[in-house]
Amino acid sequence: GKMPTAAKKHRKERGGMHCGNGRIGKHRKHPSGRGNAGGQHMHRIAFDKYHPGYFGKVGMRYFHYKKNPHHMPTINVDKLWSMVGLEQRKEYAKKSDGTVPLLDVTAHGFFKVLGKGKLPKQPIAIKAKFFSKQAEEKIKNAGGACILTA
Repeated sequence: GKMPTAAKKHRKERGGMHCGNGRIGKHRKHPSGRGNAGGQHMHRIAFDKYHPGYFGKVGMRYFHYKKNPHHMPTINVDKLWSMVGLEQRKEYAKKSDGTVPLLDVTAHGFFKVLGKGKLPKQPIAIKAKFFSKQAEEKIKNAGGACILTA
């Protein structure tokens, strides 16, 4: 909560003229400038020491960057089965007529399937806009299929 005013140091300072700010230095308004002033001048050493790389630019400019063409949410193969769910996975594991679960990752907001992690040996059909080489390989090795969608 809030500290009671009576307990504050300032109550003690009352009657002591300078309130802890001294007679010689004096308490002036903003003796070293406001905010980040002087980063390239009087405060350079502090800026260089504690915030290296604060000044300057880096990289190229990209005029009128459109987010849409670059929109590419990704998912790794080790996360694919968690989108199907354990119950359904058991159901499909029981089936012997060769039906496999069809998972459309675009419906879950992902565009591209990447190849990190392991895929269990159970076949699965994946619909996506893009597959990486490793992802495609892993899905095919598990007996599954990669279906490209526009």
